[in-house]
Amino acid sequence: MSTKAIRLTLFLFIVGGAISLAFSSYASIFASAFGLLLALLSLLWIYSLYLKDSSIIDWFWGPGFAISAWYYFIQVGNSNSTRNLILCLLVSIWALRLGIYIYKRNHGKGEDYRYQAWRAAAGKHYWWVSFFRVFLLQGLLMCLIGSVLYIAQASGKSSLQFFDYIGILLWLVGLYFEAVGDWQLQQFKQQNPSSSAVLNTGLWRYTRHPNYFGDALIWWGYFMFALATPYGWLYIFAPAFMTFLLLKVSGVALLEQAMDTKKEKYRLYRQQTSAFIPWPPKKRANRL
Repeated sequence: MSTKAIRLTLFLFIVGGAISLAFSSYASIFASAFGLLLALLSLLWIYSLYLKDSSIIDWFWGPGFAISAWYYFIQVGNSNSTRNLILCLLVSIWALRLGIYIYKRNHGKGEDYRYQAWRAAAGKHYWWVSFFRVFLLQGLLMCLIGSVLYIAQASGKSSLQFFDYIGILLWLVGLYFEAVGDWQLQQFKQQNPSSSAVLNTGLWRYTRHPNYFGDALIWWGYFMFALATPYGWLYIFAPAFMTFLLLKVSGVALLEQAMDTKKEKYRLYRQQTSAFIPWPPKKRANRL
């Protein structure tokens, strides 16, 4: 993550904190949730020092939100709420799938090139730089974006509301794009090791990043649950910020830059295929 992105993250965290402080009863909940995440991430950081691999933070991204969701479920105290239970289950299913996928994808392959670059730049100071730049920063992001998971459960309503059904529909469509997109990419890589070929079939025919699109859609689904809580619409910053991260920081922008330098055929694929939102290709192309 660039310095500019880090500054923007901190700015948005302050904005999110200001919104939460506007509801004094919520501030302590968010602070305690951040404390829980920070404790877990500190343990993970210590383990990363032993492994000399900061990449282990990646698989914790999804599970971290699931832990937050269930922590908020306990704090709300409405254990009879069907809608809160459904929301937590949706978050858990998404988080478990994503965590397992990233773990299997990264296991045994060494540290990601992004962290290697930061390690080389920081030199002998990386052991503590990694805590602030990697682990603490992700904790802040989890707290900021995950705040919508508390607001979604704080309505006091037990049964599903109108917007909840829309949220579930968005979640289902999003999970399909994310899970199937990841599976298709995994199969493609297994069939085309060290190949210059570009995946342009299945979901990848309609969007260059079906998995990232699906992830964003899932978070807009969670936001639908928040609309049942008074002023819950203020937490639109959570899915908006997640979408921004996927588009401009850690997802689309970063991958597109790497692919342009690695695969010449990817440029043609970019001209034919929508970057994010699924759309029919500009023209029917044979497999690249």
